[in-house]
Amino acid sequence: MPLPTVPYRMPAVSEPELALRLQRERELMATRRSVRAFSTTPVPRSVIEDALAVAASAPSGAHRQPWHFVAISDPGIKARIRDAAEAEERRFYEERGVDEWLAALEPLGTDAVKPHLTDAPWLVVVFRRDFERDAAGARTPNYYVSESVGIAVGFLLSALHRAGLATLTHTPSPMGFLREICGRSVDEKPYVLIPVGWPDPECRVPDLARKPLDEVSTFLEEPT
Repeated sequence: MPLPTVPYRMPAVSEPELALRLQRERELMATRRSVRAFSTTPVPRSVIEDALAVAASAPSGAHRQPWHFVAISDPGIKARIRDAAEAEERRFYEERGVDEWLAALEPLGTDAVKPHLTDAPWLVVVFRRDFERDAAGARTPNYYVSESVGIAVGFLLSALHRAGLATLTHTPSPMGFLREICGRSVDEKPYVLIPVGWPDPECRVPDLARKPLDEVSTFLEEPT
């Protein structure tokens, strides 16, 4: 049966106001950086809740909302995650990483030591749910799971940056230890680990330049 519908309206915005809003957003998001040096200053739980609510508003295939967010401030759990992540990272840097990949990472100064996993006041682990289960335990597949969860993560990063908080997308490989530590179902797969907090006062980030718009976009317009 089709879902019931409700009216949908967007407030009218003049072209100058529209342009101004997007220019401000463009300037703000241009300041976003991946941060690996966090202050230990606490961030209220309510801030994380609001950011996760923004993330959970993302579109998803067939409206299945195939994600789960685990927000962690417990120092003991963060320490367990750091220990497990650093073990995998050491294997990557010492054994599994191919030369081309390691060479690409070298200018960024990354290594197997991950203090941000215990310094950041919050860790958010995002899980993808490939299936749902009914009361009898039968599995029903979700659709466009990777795309849907990726969009939700983008919403989350944007919301946190607009709030003034720093983030990092961390994907130790493999990440199965996150499911165990967070106590999640075997139907869920870790997607990304995101430290969240204020940047350390002495934080420095690489001076990176993003590709210009004309390199990452194409306009196919009606001839004038």
